[in-house]
Amino acid sequence: MTDGFLLTRHWRDTRRGLELEYWWATDNGPIQTRHTAQEAVFFIAASKLSKARDILAELRGWRTRELDLTTREGKPVVACYFSRVALAREAEKRLTSHAIACWEADIRPPERFLMERFITAAARIGNLGEYPGATLIDPPLQPSDYRPALNLASVDIETTMDARQLYSIGVFSARTQVVFMVADMQVQRKLDDSARLVYCPSERDCLLAFLSWLESENPDGLIGWNLVQFDLWVLQRIADRLGVKLTLGRGGQKPYWREEKGEGGRRFISVPGRVMLDGIELLKAANYQFESFALDQVAAQLLGEGKLLHGAGRGEDITRLYRDNKPALARYNLKDCELVWNIFARENLLAFAVERSQLTGLLLDRIGGSVAAFEYSYLPRLHRAGFIAPNLGELKTDIVSPGGYVMDSQPGIYQHVLVLDFKSLYPSIIRTFFIDPCAFWMASLARAPSAQCVPGFNGAEFDRESAILPGMIENLWQARDAAKREQNQPLSYAIKIIMNSFYGVLGSTGCRFFDPRVASSITLRGHDIIQSSKRWLESEGLQVIYGDTDSVFVWLRGESASLSGEQATRIGQQLAAGLNQWWQEKLQDELGIDSSLEIEFETHYRKFLMPTVRGSDEGSKKRYAGLVTKGDTETLVFKGLESVRTDWTALAREFQTELYRRIFLGLDYRDFVLTSVDDLMRAQVDDQLVYRKRLRRRLDEYQKNIPPHVQAARKQRDWGLGVCRRGDWVSYVITQNGAEPAEGRRSAIDYEHYRERQLAPVADAILYFLGDSLAAITDQQISLF
Repeated sequence: MTDGFLLTRHWRDTRRGLELEYWWATDNGPIQTRHTAQEAVFFIAASKLSKARDILAELRGWRTRELDLTTREGKPVVACYFSRVALAREAEKRLTSHAIACWEADIRPPERFLMERFITAAARIGNLGEYPGATLIDPPLQPSDYRPALNLASVDIETTMDARQLYSIGVFSARTQVVFMVADMQVQRKLDDSARLVYCPSERDCLLAFLSWLESENPDGLIGWNLVQFDLWVLQRIADRLGVKLTLGRGGQKPYWREEKGEGGRRFISVPGRVMLDGIELLKAANYQFESFALDQVAAQLLGEGKLLHGAGRGEDITRLYRDNKPALARYNLKDCELVWNIFARENLLAFAVERSQLTGLLLDRIGGSVAAFEYSYLPRLHRAGFIAPNLGELKTDIVSPGGYVMDSQPGIYQHVLVLDFKSLYPSIIRTFFIDPCAFWMASLARAPSAQCVPGFNGAEFDRESAILPGMIENLWQARDAAKREQNQPLSYAIKIIMNSFYGVLGSTGCRFFDPRVASSITLRGHDIIQSSKRWLESEGLQVIYGDTDSVFVWLRGESASLSGEQATRIGQQLAAGLNQWWQEKLQDELGIDSSLEIEFETHYRKFLMPTVRGSDEGSKKRYAGLVTKGDTETLVFKGLESVRTDWTALAREFQTELYRRIFLGLDYRDFVLTSVDDLMRAQVDDQLVYRKRLRRRLDEYQKNIPPHVQAARKQRDWGLGVCRRGDWVSYVITQNGAEPAEGRRSAIDYEHYRERQLAPVADAILYFLGDSLAAITDQQISLF
């Protein structure tokens, strides 16, 4: 036997039945396993079996089996097995047309085969033949905790600006640094001591040389930047034009493409035997935040270096280098590959992808998939509890599940504010109160004694003995604690993201387990916990000025300005310990359950601002700023304000940071405000006036209200400066003629717009509490002349 880590999974209908194909990375090279004579399955109500047999009478290759499973309403079901996926789909179509529900028909056989064996990504593979490169037929598989040492290569291409003509393909790996470039010759030369430049007589030769390298080095996957949406898609289009089979997969297999409909639709690729990892998507999955995910900017921020060509004219520079200095273009191409390679290495992105896959069952290169990850783990456990899963959208209800509790804030500038934060509040609520779909169904069907049930909200109760999800979370919790002790940051962060996604999944109508009674039993319990905690703190003589989902902000009213950070920390830790003890006793006394709630002292703000809602005296929500002092270091923290919002200009963000710093430290601010306004109006800060906003829809879908970034994107398209697709960032400025693209602006900048819409709101949010405003400062200056 050997351990393997799942790279790809596919299925095919054959004459002999359904066949599943998996590719695994092992310590001894790649292994392919094929599992023959498999069946697709879905469930129907046992009471509908006779009618179903009549409807499907002319179909051959299917069977039924009675199982000890029921729907969530307690109705018995039977399993329908099909020798081919196409047959199962035809049967589902016929049955649903006769109002016979088919449950779990959308679970694909390759996923079901593994999930029912509790295999997420790593498996122990038996019946080994010779390998590497072996194909094993019907080997036994068992779950494993194996982690692979994957062999990857970073790939980047260079093309004409319209991406129709290929210039070069760069490759950077632990063993190879090479650029394949189209040229009127066929020769190799050194770029430096470790890199080669291979000239190819034509695009076809260049493409074939790359595919030959791929087959020879045989990496487990490719990494890149916008790899699928650009590089691989362009290579596919060029290959199609040239009549070349793009054999990116192992065994000479072609990739499978899926594309969203409409202009700007995303593309998805599946390559047999290899994973395609995009750096942008992995950073987003790991919750990284950048103003721009352009390679140049991310590399500059993470690595302190960037691309060899910069600026808006990079496309023309690439064509010029291709024409006049091909080695220089090759170095540029290879540098991009190297930057991606180094970002992956520095941020442990591969390790994060591996841990996420092992925890969730999502493939390494799967984008998103919170619902799929939840269902992958939950379904097999649900089946063993005696239930099958409902279909998406099956439940009809008027109950609405609210979001997290946000307390009305008390606006003002404060001294000494402590933040107490509930650690992973929603997961800990699920653990503490046994909140779980299966437990809810058991209680609803009265299959559990009432004394065994824990009350929820909106009439929900949960059987503490049948709950599945609390155990899943507890295992993850323990695994995360272990990962922290072992300083395994990728695993720790992957677990955190997964645990925190559970409520979002249960509260999403895109999940088959959605039920607002279950979801609201999480959120409304959160409301109660924050409100009850506030009352306890106030009973201790403290003032709570704000609360937000899982945190409370406590003002140490009456404390002197000389209160040290160490003294504040001790007070915060004592409050957290007291509140934790109070919750333990309260829940044991009232419900007879142990509390998994854990509140922690998080932050001491020496100075703190809670602003008002613009244009009113009402306190804002999810927006504040503060000054944190640790030893000799003072740090400004902004939440929800302009300095941390990418849809505000650099002008506003930098202005806010410096203005708040001056006010928090008791320094003069009026001269700074005057200088900032003067620099703006005299065109000294034009490079800071660019807005950036993402297109959430395709350009043609904006019909009635056309926001500024869409206006700019349309002008950019109409002026021949490039087309923005859904998901792209649009950079624009406000001119006397409205929004225009930042690169290629034709009109004069509207400086008054920036004074009124960028500087004034930022300044007045804090100056209001000092009895001042930007207008008052600038008007006073004008009156002096």
